[in-house]
Amino acid sequence: MDIPQLSSRVRFVLCEPAHPGNIGSAARAIKTMGFRDLRVVNPREADYRTHEEAIAYATSSVDVLEASKMHETLAEALEGVTFAWALTGYDREYGPPMSPMRPAVEKSVAWLNEVEGDIAFVFGTERSGMTNEEVMLCQGCAAIQADPESPSLNLAQAVQITAYEMHMALMTAEGHATDLYDWQSRFEHEQPASVEAIEGFFGHWEKAMEACGVHDPKNPKNLMPITRRLFGRSGLTQTEIDLLRGICSAIIRPKRDRVGEKKPKA
Repeated sequence: MDIPQLSSRVRFVLCEPAHPGNIGSAARAIKTMGFRDLRVVNPREADYRTHEEAIAYATSSVDVLEASKMHETLAEALEGVTFAWALTGYDREYGPPMSPMRPAVEKSVAWLNEVEGDIAFVFGTERSGMTNEEVMLCQGCAAIQADPESPSLNLAQAVQITAYEMHMALMTAEGHATDLYDWQSRFEHEQPASVEAIEGFFGHWEKAMEACGVHDPKNPKNLMPITRRLFGRSGLTQTEIDLLRGICSAIIRPKRDRVGEKKPKA
């Protein structure tokens, strides 16, 4: 599975960020969700791309940080954008209508499929958020549905949530909402253990538990039923069976007692 192609038409715009670390964190936040277009409007630190704190917070996303575009005004940063969302939780008297985040990203996917141009998510400065003038340049307001008693989010946190929601909306539109990327399903190639192998392990396990004094064959109680229930939930692979049986062998007879013994010839 690949990153949705429409991701290249989604940009994230930070207005007048004060802390370079937040810019680096935002770069990391969008890259983890498959986005690369980061715009920075009139930052306090003009050399944020090489700022030590920004680089540290970007970690594996320094490429996105270095490729980010700096603009003097929000209007410049929105050139080529068909629809811009102002990320704000404030109930404003003027400006575009407010939408919860999830409907906003669903609408964004529909627009990307129907019209030309980019979609932008615009974030205000850390201290006071977006100004009325910045909001008026946007066509919609999107709000993260946070707890009313504690609605404030760090700038990079807000970017991360927005990027995640947009990423999932794109994945859902392509029919991949529950899919994982190839690297995330790296264990699926392992063959499941056979019934014979699993039963062999349980026999070995019982002997190991007896050897270490946990299991009394004359008074077995519930050790083996619980063991079966425990490992039955895990979907054991042959590699895992081999590992567990190696542990059982070491319990029954520690390696130090086997040192020097010759293995029988095949």
